[in-house]
Amino acid sequence: MKPRRKLFRKIFGWIPAGVVCLAIFFLIFGYLASQMGTANMLNTIMKTAHDLLLNTVFYLMAICVITGAIGKIFVEFGVVNMLEKLLRPLMKPLFNLPGVASLGAVLTFLSDNPAIISLAQDKRFATYFKKYQFISLTNFGTAFGMGLLVIVFMVGQEYYAEPFIGLFGAFVGCIVSTRLMQRFVIKAYPQFKTEDAAVADDKVADDDTHFKKPMFQRILDSLLDGGRTGVDVGLAIIPGVLIISTLVMLFTFGPSAGGEYSGTAYEGVQLLPWVGGKLGFLFEWLFGFTDPHLIAFPITALGAVGAALGLVPNFASAGWIDGNAIAVFTAIGMCWSGYLSTHTAMLDAIGFRRLTSKAILAHTVGGLVAGVVAHWVYVLFSLI
Repeated sequence: MKPRRKLFRKIFGWIPAGVVCLAIFFLIFGYLASQMGTANMLNTIMKTAHDLLLNTVFYLMAICVITGAIGKIFVEFGVVNMLEKLLRPLMKPLFNLPGVASLGAVLTFLSDNPAIISLAQDKRFATYFKKYQFISLTNFGTAFGMGLLVIVFMVGQEYYAEPFIGLFGAFVGCIVSTRLMQRFVIKAYPQFKTEDAAVADDKVADDDTHFKKPMFQRILDSLLDGGRTGVDVGLAIIPGVLIISTLVMLFTFGPSAGGEYSGTAYEGVQLLPWVGGKLGFLFEWLFGFTDPHLIAFPITALGAVGAALGLVPNFASAGWIDGNAIAVFTAIGMCWSGYLSTHTAMLDAIGFRRLTSKAILAHTVGGLVAGVVAHWVYVLFSLI
């Protein structure tokens, strides 16, 4: 154990975890109550969460249902396989992954991060990888998670070119994150560079009986099954949107137009804009943000991209959004896509939870690169 960590535990190790939890809880909500008033704070929390549920979550769920149905149709009728074959030549030179990894990119783009793990648990799929490549699939798949949802949502905000600039940024961020993770793994476990991730099992066979169904039945089943998956995703994002977005908005927005707190939805203490103002030069240079409130999106995307998307309509109504922000939001939202809340579970599922900290570090760098690339590509695009 490092000496600094030993000293920390010696000084603070005697404090019960419950005491620490209560101290943080009262620090956060005590600060909010001192600024807003306890009654106003509680009313604002409830009304903000209620409005997010009605006007944001159900909109996102509708998009999830539609994109889920589209994704299932693409899988059923070979579009995914076609895209996988088109993308396969890019895998080795760009990501240092075997060609079959492109299937993971397509599936996570159409659904969510865990789709790459469902695929990785297929023994036939795993046989194409060395261990260090196999572990890096967590970073690779996360960078495309919920990509279709993010792009469709941004297009729904009446931005058309900018989301695809963001897609390119996420693509570059994915390259950085995946290759950086591979370097971390090889440095920690050099033997993983030559060890196979799995051994082929000749007894495994494909089951293609569903292809014997009538065409209409296949279409109907795909639409309904995909839509049902979309409902599951829509339900899964509710806690993130209501809890994380509400908390972030409390620290992002200010009092009502009259300068006083009234307990209405979307009031707050403007702490994040204050921090953003202090670091404005950094965010403006990296991402081209013209308003300090915009840093709330990347912070929220760390935990849940659905919650981050919930911020966009309110930012737009406040006049803080421009084309550059949409491009950067798309890049960071796709590339990070809530990786702090999924990386541990994803690595645990494939048996390498001990590498979680390395995966998070690599993906943090990848997301920042994605945002920077999207910003500067948008600058070039705006000059055309």
